[in-house]
Amino acid sequence: MSEPTAATGIDFIAPLTGVLVPIEQVPDPVFAQKMMGEGFSIDPLAGQLVSPLAGEVVDLQQSGHAVTIRSTEGLEVLMHIGLDTVGLQGQGFTPLVEHGAQVTAGQPLIDFELDFLATRAKSLLTQIVIVNSDLLSSLTPESGLVTAGQDVAARAELKSSTHHDAAAGSTAAGVAAGAGAGAAAGAAAGTPWGEGADSQDAAQGGATTATAEVLIPNPTGMHARPAANLVNVAKEFDSEIQLDKEDESGSAKSIVSILAMALAYGDKMTITATGSDAQEAVDALVQAIKDGLGEEVGTMPSGTADTVATPAVAETAGLKAPEEEVSHEPKSGDPNILLGVTASPGLGIGHVVQMRQAEIEVQETAADPTQERAALDSAIQSSIGELGELEQRLTNEGSADKAEIFRAHQEILRDPELVNNAQKSIDSGKSAAFAWRESYTGFASQLEGLDNEVLAGRAADMRDVGQRVLATLTGQHQEKAELSEGTILIAEDLTPSDTAQLDRSKVVGFATTQGGASSHVAIIARSMDIPAVAGIENRALQISEGSRVVLDGTAGKLQLNLSDDEISGIQDRQRRIAERKAVEDAAKDEPAVTTDGHQVAVVANIGSAADAREAVAHGAEGVGLLRSEFVFMERPTAPTEQEQADVYAECSRALKPGQPLVLRALDVGGDKPLSYLPIPKEENPFLGIRGVRVGLEQPDVLRTQLRAIFAAADAGAELHVMFPMIATIQDWRAAKAIFDEEKAASGITTTVSCGIMMEVPSVAVMAQQFAAEEGCDFFSVGTNDLTSYTLAMDRGHPKLAAQVDPCNPAVLTLIGQAAAALHAQGKWLGVCGGVASDPQAVPILVGLGVDELSCSIPAVASVKAAVRANSLEHCKDLAAKAVTCSTPEEVRSLVPVDEY
Repeated sequence: MSEPTAATGIDFIAPLTGVLVPIEQVPDPVFAQKMMGEGFSIDPLAGQLVSPLAGEVVDLQQSGHAVTIRSTEGLEVLMHIGLDTVGLQGQGFTPLVEHGAQVTAGQPLIDFELDFLATRAKSLLTQIVIVNSDLLSSLTPESGLVTAGQDVAARAELKSSTHHDAAAGSTAAGVAAGAGAGAAAGAAAGTPWGEGADSQDAAQGGATTATAEVLIPNPTGMHARPAANLVNVAKEFDSEIQLDKEDESGSAKSIVSILAMALAYGDKMTITATGSDAQEAVDALVQAIKDGLGEEVGTMPSGTADTVATPAVAETAGLKAPEEEVSHEPKSGDPNILLGVTASPGLGIGHVVQMRQAEIEVQETAADPTQERAALDSAIQSSIGELGELEQRLTNEGSADKAEIFRAHQEILRDPELVNNAQKSIDSGKSAAFAWRESYTGFASQLEGLDNEVLAGRAADMRDVGQRVLATLTGQHQEKAELSEGTILIAEDLTPSDTAQLDRSKVVGFATTQGGASSHVAIIARSMDIPAVAGIENRALQISEGSRVVLDGTAGKLQLNLSDDEISGIQDRQRRIAERKAVEDAAKDEPAVTTDGHQVAVVANIGSAADAREAVAHGAEGVGLLRSEFVFMERPTAPTEQEQADVYAECSRALKPGQPLVLRALDVGGDKPLSYLPIPKEENPFLGIRGVRVGLEQPDVLRTQLRAIFAAADAGAELHVMFPMIATIQDWRAAKAIFDEEKAASGITTTVSCGIMMEVPSVAVMAQQFAAEEGCDFFSVGTNDLTSYTLAMDRGHPKLAAQVDPCNPAVLTLIGQAAAALHAQGKWLGVCGGVASDPQAVPILVGLGVDELSCSIPAVASVKAAVRANSLEHCKDLAAKAVTCSTPEEVRSLVPVDEY
């Protein structure tokens, strides 16, 4: 045993980008009451989990929702994405590491679909828990917004102890002890629920050993919550308690051990306890498991020959389930639903075509190295030419993003090391085909092993171009299947080349057992608007050719054996969506004018100059919200005045001359801190120094930004500036005074109007007073914050988020009041919050008097269409009814879904 050491400090790097939340606030007692251990929670803003410290992956849940890292100091850190996400059976999760992998701090562990989980999980709050917290002296989480792999999320102090011994494994020690107990116990007798559990004296020391067999009744298996409850029961006893399942074993007092056993519904588990209270321990655990360990469970089968429910249960009863049934058990529990992950959203109905990749056969040796070198050079040059033609064709078709992929493929074939390795092998007597295959597959394997997910994903590109050259060398080109209309391809994998050349008029979707959402194949599929599912269950490869299926790329699943009526319903839905979208897109550049001649400006929310260009291409008539903080984020120092001016001018030039560009002054603080802009930590930052309050506290920041804005005033667009988080007349007058001073000092003569981002209810309540203020030219309503502040609800709160609906009559009343007050002064009102992108809310907003709708870029065409579909009088009638409704549901019922 090593000598005791001084307390060791450990920094936990943020495993997610998001907002830190005290674990005590997590709406799950297992985490909130720290049954698993000390920790903290993060409300994620991005869908990738990275390792908070260096260590080893000691558990990766099969469903991909949780992973445990054992640090080099011996801390076992469980990361659990969301609440009740185990029931998704892997949907929305893409693990990037394997059990046993060594990882570094900041290394990606799991990708997850944020939007997908948000609509299906109880909460997105992600828990980071030290399950062996007995090693800790203290854990001090930070607060506010953290960036994955960069910011420190928490600091821990290890106890002054032999922490190096801990690294050998507190859990490992428990498992080892349990293994010894199990070896002494021998075989157990009794029913699956432990009736007739065996109790015997141990060979040494007079200790008692007791055993029992149980079936796991939890529908989603022994995931974090039941595992934590099981550990808490086990820790009430002095005995060593081991759990065994086939070749897996673990300590009942270790969460990590239990999770690593991957106990699924119906699995048979043997409990073995050794010690003075062994029988009591076994009885208590059996009863706790039978009761569901905090989850609702049904009655398990008796295990007799006539009650076989699942392959796992059948085996516990001594019945051997058919091999195929065991190996192809559906993840979803429904044999007609196959699950994967979303690669490209959309819905496809068609017949299956299985796409098989034939293996190219090569001769290992060759007699003439000179001839082989020449053959390899010729094949490479030929392939580069083919890729160049493909790149040019895609460029001509306007698919620059796809063309870029094949430009990169050409560069791969020009890589000297790739070619030199093959030529060296040729010089040693190998054939060109064999040497080339060894070279490119070797490089692909290296890429697959890299920590960087993006680079690792490029292994598919290496294999794609390698296969192209190899086919040319050997003349063994893949036979292209003759595809008919309504084809859904099923394959182990597709290459980027295969995907880019799919005939969209015939292929309505594809599913692959390999790949992920970040691959080039997925990127190409999204650009081609082809629904696609990656990582689908292997049993997809057994679906018969010609089978009729529905591929749901959005949900990441494939459905079999649907009835004619079900198919017909889906087809009707597809037609309605496609027809409406085509009509809307065709009219995207037409103004949004109601049937009785009232025009509404439809503009876009953007966060970059590239967004501005895309907005114009989608029919936006300008920009209603430029989130200027994008210039300030993700950098170590503040941008200079010139840097800001250049960006604002570029955004302005991206618009058509005279179109509006509404630029929101820097909006940080609260959930958006900046490392180089010190803001004191606050107990409630959302009610503290944020928005314009930061600029008033640190006026140099605001003055620099305003000077940059005025420097860009002549770039082409009609410039407007609005201040966020104005709450009082004093706020407005202080900000406007700085605006006026800097404008006068700039010497510009171009008109730059000034307004308020209405996020605080006080502005709406006092709209008449604000509208009468000199120089206050407009309001733009930030409905996301306005709704939260009006209802006193955090839109990220797991229990309250569903109620934070901007169609709440209280919020609509405030918008209507503000519009009336501004119009009385000859001024205008815009809405730049999320509700402006909701076609169901659009006619109500128009009826309330909203003059400008600033929406997400993809929503521009549909928002315009929603305006055109109604008369102003009808909109006013809807608005009058909406503000008298009692609930958001009543409001939304005024505009049935089929009307937009």
